[in-house]
Amino acid sequence: QVQLGESGGGLVQAGGSLRLSCAASGRTFSGSAMGWFRQLPGKEREFVAAIRGSDDGTYYADSVKGRFTISRDRAKNMVYLQMNSLKPEDTAVYYCAARADGGAGLRTTPAGYGYWGQGTQVTVSS
Repeated sequence: QVQLGESGGGLVQAGGSLRLSCAASGRTFSGSAMGWFRQLPGKEREFVAAIRGSDDGTYYADSVKGRFTISRDRAKNMVYLQMNSLKPEDTAVYYCAARADGGAGLRTTPAGYGYWGQGTQVTVSS
């Protein structure tokens, strides 16, 4: 059974940092593109960052570019999201996602991913 599990969320003051982790189990995603999304209640899930499966190329939403960094550890089957200079508008539930077809290409919409974690809450206070 494939599972993704996020951790590392919490409450932080504006300007602070958090590092989210996503642990994958049930299959290896070392060659798959993976991504991070976030969602507020009543809103659509929003793309944050993605990492390519072939060469670890990355892509970011404009709202987080320069502040967030996505990375992966293939040996541990994990993906990370380092979030710096956090703002109150970054408050959301953050989700890790992986392409179900094992494809390496980046995807920036939820429909591009078939596996999801349960989410971790990030709250940034002003």
